[in-house]
Amino acid sequence: MRMFVSILIVLVSACVQGSEGTEAEAEEAGQMVDVFSFETGEIQPVERLELSEEEWREKLTAEQYRIIREKKTERSFSGQYVDHNERGLYRCAACGNDLFLSDKKYDSGCGWPSFFQPIDSQNVAMTPDFSLGMRRVELQCARCSAHLGHVFPDGPKPTGQRYCVNSASLAFDPVK
Repeated sequence: MRMFVSILIVLVSACVQGSEGTEAEAEEAGQMVDVFSFETGEIQPVERLELSEEEWREKLTAEQYRIIREKKTERSFSGQYVDHNERGLYRCAACGNDLFLSDKKYDSGCGWPSFFQPIDSQNVAMTPDFSLGMRRVELQCARCSAHLGHVFPDGPKPTGQRYCVNSASLAFDPVK
């Protein structure tokens, strides 16, 4: 019995040490996230973008930083993409992750760009938001955790969802 326990302890120790090495290697290589690429038409792994707050401040405009990092919002009907109807691809302004196609955009009348479906569910993350004394669902970029806006269950068919997004969180690429 003692021999069995000794062998078991050695095996468990080896497994723990092996998994620690794997975690260290994964951290060194950077975390990966699977996202859909409009360009390739496939799900592909990309490195998660994690910057210091100082680096974010350098990368983003003051307004983008306020919205994307501090989870604020722009005034309704003030964003550049509210009445934007050009055909193309909306990307995350912070990291370039593909988020929405223009054919999924609609006029919800809420004052922010609204979409009824992301380009792929893997490209966005949704988390509970209890700020402002209400229960909402925050919409974030899956690659860099940028605050995009909120998701509401009052959108059109086929999804019934309204992805209400700040223009400052978006970049647009026309598609021909």
